Amino acid sequence: MAMFPDSMPRPTPNMDEQGFWDACAQQALRFQACGSCGTLRHPPLPICGACHSTAIRWVDAPAEAELFSYTVVHHASHPAVKGNLPYVVGIVSFPGLPGVRLVSNITGVERTDVRIGMKLRLWWDDIGAGMYVPRFAAA
Repeated sequence: MAMFPDSMPRPTPNMDEQGFWDACAQQALRFQACGSCGTLRHPPLPICGACHSTAIRWVDAPAEAELFSYTVVHHASHPAVKGNLPYVVGIVSFPGLPGVRLVSNITGVERTDVRIGMKLRLWWDDIGAGMYVPRFAAA
């Protein structure tokens, strides 16, 4: 079930985000970690906020996640998504990856049944041009 309308602009990653989107193209969810102290961070940044190192590495995320917070969108942020209203946007957290959160859509559940703390599973939305966007469905 693709959620991304053809008329929606595709992500245009900067050099810090490129590693995240390269992993997504392989349908692998990875987050940036400091190569020196190991502090996890998302969105990707050029310098660690904890130790100021520029060394980076990428850490695989589990396919299982938990809903940290959410909102139901009733007003289109872009004309291309007007036909998908209303939809759920969530902040997703991951076991074993402290402090990492990802904003994504929550699918496969009635919006009235969405609950903070609910278990989620990752799925990949093929948006064309070799790009995939991580989405989450109720586990």
